[in-house]
Amino acid sequence: MSFNEKIRAMYVEQIEGIKDAGIFKQERFIHSAQDADIEVEFPTGSSLKKVINMCANNYLGLSSHPEVVKAAHEGLDTRGYGMSSVRFICGTQDIHQELERKVTEFLGTEDTILFPSCMDANAGVFEAILTDEDIMISDRLVHASIIDGIRLCSAMHDTFKHSNMIHLEKKLLLHADKRLKVVITDGVFSMDGDTAKLDEMAELCEKYDAMLFVDDSHATGFIGKTGRGTHEKYGVFGKIDIITTTFGKALGGASGGCVSGRKELVELCRQKARPYLFSNTIAPVVVSGVLKVLDILSASTERRDKLEKNTAYWRKGLTEAGFVLKDGDTPIVPVMLFNAKLSQNISNDLYDEGIYAIGFFFPVVAKGQARIRTQISAGHEIHHLDKALSAFTKVGRKYDILGKTKQEIIEMYGL
Repeated sequence: MSFNEKIRAMYVEQIEGIKDAGIFKQERFIHSAQDADIEVEFPTGSSLKKVINMCANNYLGLSSHPEVVKAAHEGLDTRGYGMSSVRFICGTQDIHQELERKVTEFLGTEDTILFPSCMDANAGVFEAILTDEDIMISDRLVHASIIDGIRLCSAMHDTFKHSNMIHLEKKLLLHADKRLKVVITDGVFSMDGDTAKLDEMAELCEKYDAMLFVDDSHATGFIGKTGRGTHEKYGVFGKIDIITTTFGKALGGASGGCVSGRKELVELCRQKARPYLFSNTIAPVVVSGVLKVLDILSASTERRDKLEKNTAYWRKGLTEAGFVLKDGDTPIVPVMLFNAKLSQNISNDLYDEGIYAIGFFFPVVAKGQARIRTQISAGHEIHHLDKALSAFTKVGRKYDILGKTKQEIIEMYGL
């Protein structure tokens, strides 16, 4: 069937409706390396603008670290640009095996398998280890990639209220007859910045003979005393059955992910997980960079310690300015605005002030939960944070939201 004018008009109407609602997503083009200071083209065709990046997943400031870049160059020189194959054919190099060993050691698990991304890891793991005799019980705020992985699996699916252990226990009792039970959660919830109660969850899973799955993408490298993740923070190191995480955030910021955990589960992924079997292997340059990142993190906690201090400074500054924030102690600090168009307007005004921070709204977050999600980095210095606080305060004053409650902001701008 041809893409006729009637079909075209239907899609144009949808796009125009998004624009009219003031929630049209526009790409920004970065003309520099990813760092605290970046050069951005926005809107398309505009002159470059130097801004402070307050919304990257570059938590440890390693995306353009000279040692990581050097290691990537060495990987390119010694192992080539790409593998041109999947792992089980001719796509496995010695450095892939070395990275799996190092990640296993870093996370305190039994084995690890690499994927092109954590989204691929989440897409492949459930289908590989579960059948229609089993049940997946997930927190209602798990990441979209987990939801996609759940949809691809034949096992039954149920949910529990966000971080509600009483409700989780009821669901474990309800599904006691299932062959296998897997409790599924994020370690750090990426939109709100809060952490899963892994100590309580691990206790419940042990009590009801369930496995525990954690996506720790927004934690690996900097949460916990030595940055191992939320399982370290909650004292359940070695007690998580399945961990998925990414190399595209704190661990260098390039690409790639993994499933790490019980060796039998990892082996089933190696045998059955479709994204692993049918996707090209992670490029050697990325593997080499991540190996260097793990060396840096294993040698010192300096970067995660600086990140912790930066986060406390930023949260204190925003609170004193009078913004409504989500509670938490992670580098994800959402400034709540509740109205989608308001989040877009404030994001644009911040950009004019030299601050790069994006508005989030439905369907990325629930309706009425629009926000500016700020993310702190060890690459930020105090002068970056002070300038950003000044800009946020100026723009917040313009829209008269400083010191206002959630209800007052909603009354002013609507949901």
